[in-house]
Amino acid sequence: MTTQGATRAILRRPLVLIGAALALAVALYALDPVLRAAIHGHVEGRNLSLLWALPLAGMLGSIAVFPLVAPHFWHHHYGKVSAFWALALLIPFAATQGAGAVASEVVHAALLEYIPFVILLLSLFTISGGLLVKGNIHGSPATNTILLAIGTLLASAIGTTGASMVLIRPLLRANDQRRHNAHVVIFFIFLVSNIGGSLTPLGDPPLFLGFLQGVEFFWTTRHVAVETAILVAILLPLFYALDSWFYAREGRPPKPDPTPDSALGLTGLVNIPLLCGVVAAILMSGIWKPGIEFDVWGTHVPLQSVVRDAILLALAALSLKLTPTGIRERNGFDWEPIKEVAKLFAGIFTVLVPALLILKAGSDGSAAPLVALVSDEAGAPRPVMYFWLTGILSSVLDNAPTYLVFFNLAGGNAAELMTAKADTLAAISGGAVFMGALTYVGNAPNFMVLAIAKNRGVKMPGFFGYMAWSWAILGPCFLIVTWLVFL
Repeated sequence: MTTQGATRAILRRPLVLIGAALALAVALYALDPVLRAAIHGHVEGRNLSLLWALPLAGMLGSIAVFPLVAPHFWHHHYGKVSAFWALALLIPFAATQGAGAVASEVVHAALLEYIPFVILLLSLFTISGGLLVKGNIHGSPATNTILLAIGTLLASAIGTTGASMVLIRPLLRANDQRRHNAHVVIFFIFLVSNIGGSLTPLGDPPLFLGFLQGVEFFWTTRHVAVETAILVAILLPLFYALDSWFYAREGRPPKPDPTPDSALGLTGLVNIPLLCGVVAAILMSGIWKPGIEFDVWGTHVPLQSVVRDAILLALAALSLKLTPTGIRERNGFDWEPIKEVAKLFAGIFTVLVPALLILKAGSDGSAAPLVALVSDEAGAPRPVMYFWLTGILSSVLDNAPTYLVFFNLAGGNAAELMTAKADTLAAISGGAVFMGALTYVGNAPNFMVLAIAKNRGVKMPGFFGYMAWSWAILGPCFLIVTWLVFL
């Protein structure tokens, strides 16, 4: 099969998935009476032991360790690993808490959190994959700093995943003649793949989960902008100084440039209005409240959420239809990254169920010591503790589920968190988004950027080598944010 034929085959796969989804929907509709009778009740979080969080620890530990120590095994079996940990929870959980009640909790998480989460990522990934920056420019310190600044701005508009996928290849081409270029990718991960996505629910998965919980679309724009500006104001000049130092030590004669400079251009422009459509769909679901809900086996799904997800899927399908195949081919587009996210997060959202129930129980549940740690003597939340605990755990456990854990630990009431506890919600949001940059596993785009850079011949540091860079550079930055904002 030719490369073009292989690409077309890859792009036809969503049609197969859509057909399978429709067949599943028809089967579930036929079984609706049986399922309504079987799925009922709720699990009481106050009665749950912390032992029920072990599958979550196992799942997230597998994500952190297997890609590093057994990459071949992980590449072929990550879906099976995800299913293993999900079943390791569901079987004993259903046996002890009641199959109907456990099924009700899983359905609730799937319909209101997991499915909308994956649909948003799928739409952004598909549409941004149809935008191709062609041509090449010389990777001087000034050029690199400008590219990082552009990516940082784009991240909150088209997501850290979208901005990373659009800009990482042009950045690598601009610097492929440089002997020292790993630091360019490292700062790209800091700013474009993480920190830049802190201002809207489109920017980073944790904030979209907050949006699904009721946080207003522009709330983080208003309440996390100062922290973001502080970090960007430190990191961009620091990068320019560091890149200038490396640039001056490139040596002579210069390394041959495999991609000589040529005029820049942007193709696949049809995807720009589609990205605007994604933004409009998200805004619509936050503003339009018709008061209509669908009862799906005890879980109430708002009409605006159904319409939003349908629009996002339609926009992704339009992108596939309207974007010339050659553009995606030149972008190296394939479905593997989004497949991995979908399979892994299916397991993550499943094993999160008991942990979230325990946290919702607050001081009456098994997480009482953690509640005490993030609260003062009067029981009021301590934003500085929320910032650091959310952040550090986000760096090793993936920031989306970690955000959800601490959101619920702070009470889980979006209306209260946006007002009386605004400092706490800002600390949770900033910690989850910013500190996802501390490790390769802190945020999904980190690993995607790493894989692309290594494939292009960049000598990237290993897991702990990267952490040495991130803590040396970002650690002091986060301390400054803590001092200026949260103390």
